[in-house]
Amino acid sequence: MVRSVSLKRANLFLRQNRRWPHSPYKTRWHQTFNQQQAIEILKKSLLLPPPTPPQQNSNQPHLLSSLLHSFSIYNCDPTPQAYLFVIKTLAKTSQFNQIQSVLDHIEKNENLEIPESVFVDIIKLYADADRIQEAVCLFYRIPKFRCVPSVYSLNTLLSVVCRNRECIKLVPKILLQSRLMNIRIEESCFRVLISCLCRMNRVGFAIEILNCMINDIDGFVVDAKTCSLILSSVCERKNGLSGVEVLRFLQELKKLGFCPGMADYTNVIRYLVKMEKGLDALGVLDLMKSDGIMPDVVCYTMVLSRVIAEEDYAKAEKLFDELLVLGLVPDVYTYNVYINGLCKQNNVEAGIKMVTCMEELRCKPNTITYNTILQALCKVGEVSRSRELVREMRLQGIAPNLQTYSIMIGGLVSSGEIVEACSQLKEVLDKLPRPPSFMFDETLCGLCYKGKVSKVLELLKEMANKNVTPGARVWEALLLSSGSKLDFTDTSLIDLVDPVSFQNNIFDH
Repeated sequence: MVRSVSLKRANLFLRQNRRWPHSPYKTRWHQTFNQQQAIEILKKSLLLPPPTPPQQNSNQPHLLSSLLHSFSIYNCDPTPQAYLFVIKTLAKTSQFNQIQSVLDHIEKNENLEIPESVFVDIIKLYADADRIQEAVCLFYRIPKFRCVPSVYSLNTLLSVVCRNRECIKLVPKILLQSRLMNIRIEESCFRVLISCLCRMNRVGFAIEILNCMINDIDGFVVDAKTCSLILSSVCERKNGLSGVEVLRFLQELKKLGFCPGMADYTNVIRYLVKMEKGLDALGVLDLMKSDGIMPDVVCYTMVLSRVIAEEDYAKAEKLFDELLVLGLVPDVYTYNVYINGLCKQNNVEAGIKMVTCMEELRCKPNTITYNTILQALCKVGEVSRSRELVREMRLQGIAPNLQTYSIMIGGLVSSGEIVEACSQLKEVLDKLPRPPSFMFDETLCGLCYKGKVSKVLELLKEMANKNVTPGARVWEALLLSSGSKLDFTDTSLIDLVDPVSFQNNIFDH
């Protein structure tokens, strides 16, 4: 019934005025279509060269004039997104001086309400161009654009300002001004400030803000993410806090209702291990278990390494057994730490057996594993077993590294097998690009003391080809060992040096 009445009224209007009561060209979809077409015309105008100065309106930038012209063609008003497109284009082409004109036009000549997201995007554009002061001024102007600012734009500005150490002093003024703009400071604002301060290693200021949140009348809730962020920053080595201070801070956070997770406890343990506080790290491990968090292999490995470094081998055995009882599977790093503890106790046989256990459990030993056992074998003078271990190492597809050669050469020299050490050094020269000179000094001095000057000269020549320079003690040992046997008029030492490069070095000095 209602529909028939409205239809009769429409027919009456049509008979009297010869047109429909509502224009079909003024519907919402048509307005959107016109705006899209205007944007397309604006984009095409960017491909054309700008007009000459006499033709261009001096009061408006070329892009702004093009925007207004393209929308006037379709008899519609520019949208906020159209203005944002113009501003982004100006920023992309580094025409920041013209952005102010566009903003002035929006403020004085337009009645549309600009969404806050538009100002957030413009603040980010200013930040990317390191124009922080202009971003701050824009934030203060937001209410003039018929827009109600919120914590959204405030947090964006705070994150931008806190990027720069010089601009961070603007934060107090921004917070005071935001109060005058009726923006309520929320937990998210403090979180932005704390994260920026932690990133800048200003942990003390971050803790002060945390205390302000706790003591504020509004009763801000400190979330777990903020606590974790500050705790991880406190656990940075460069902060210089003692292990006791870190543990005290952890207890204070727990009193606030913070429940540390696996990552938080791992950060604390890592810090205590770096500070050489093995017993404290062990205490945190027990604290994890009492809080119902099962430590992982990484936590056990870190504590195990510190306990072994402090030579508390009884606790080390207990820890290793405990992680096995809990069903944790040791990785190669855990095995390396444990094997190092066995070797430090001169229990090399147990270390070798542990390597066999690793292979049975499909945990492939690495270079560090073999180097640890090699060091222990050479220390007790078992050079022959060291050779066998290196052979086994190669069979496993693990190539010796610089440390492997250094351990073997040191063991051979200590056992008096200077000639074999010399052959090892030749292998080092062949396989490594530029080995350090200290690897050669002990062997070369040993050869000199044995009177094998020809061997020394041969090795020195190969070293010169690889740009490896021996230490001063080698030359001293060579001169002392040569005595009357070496005629300096016929010496071949000068042959080791390229005459041209030798002269260049002299002139350089």
